[in-house]
Amino acid sequence: MKKLGIAFIGGGNMAASLIAGLIADGYSPASIRVSEPDADRRSALAERFGVTLAATNADALDDIATCCLCIKPQVAPAVCREIGPRIREVQSLVVSVMAGVPEAAIQSWVGAEVPVVRAMPNTPAMVQTGAIGLHASAQVTDEGRNRAETILRAVGLTRWVEEESQIDAVTALSGSGPAYFFLLMEALEQAGIGMGMDDETARLLTIQTALGAARMAMESQDPPARLREQVTSPGGTTEQALRVFRDGDFTGLVERALRAARHRAEEISRDLSGQTGTR
Repeated sequence: MKKLGIAFIGGGNMAASLIAGLIADGYSPASIRVSEPDADRRSALAERFGVTLAATNADALDDIATCCLCIKPQVAPAVCREIGPRIREVQSLVVSVMAGVPEAAIQSWVGAEVPVVRAMPNTPAMVQTGAIGLHASAQVTDEGRNRAETILRAVGLTRWVEEESQIDAVTALSGSGPAYFFLLMEALEQAGIGMGMDDETARLLTIQTALGAARMAMESQDPPARLREQVTSPGGTTEQALRVFRDGDFTGLVERALRAARHRAEEISRDLSGQTGTR
């Protein structure tokens, strides 16, 4: 009989974030098992969350219904082959947060067409404000979808995509997206300092402006274009700044950047697929 517990294979930052979110949502720490090779990290997880530690990856999956793969892609083949017999035996749902690893590759390494949900979270998941794209393999039931969404929704907003290839677009938009905003924040801060502000003032004004803009966008029924128009007075300061952005083809630059990120995600997926002979 499968237990409705969750096994985390890998106990790094993303696993810790998911565990924290689940417990905050009322999930019992006793129902969470973690397998992690680093002894200090294991101890920290047990002390912080009260989760059960497993001696091996296979032990973590003993009769457990859901397996969360929170490991680096380069170790995925060996780990999946190790836990494959236990996953096949229990028919566990596999939830993978590994970037660039196709569902078919995971199934090939596990040795069966087990149900796999591929998730693409981003780093704000570590503060429960993530944006997560999800795709389910054909073997995933509605109940499995709900289970996976419950786990990922604990750290942010979730959206399902119809085609697995769209996960590469999710990677380009929201997976890598925080870095784009940090780059803009960095540029704003440096420009403020260049115009005479002290470092702390430029930093705090930049951060609060970014936070306020994001909150307005989240809470408003208007699209970003309309919100931008509301801030832009004819002949005013904002209009002058936006004209400079347009003259520099800001929109085209963003699109080219995202396409480059998506292309790289596709390359990584093909490289990993090549390790299994899948395409």
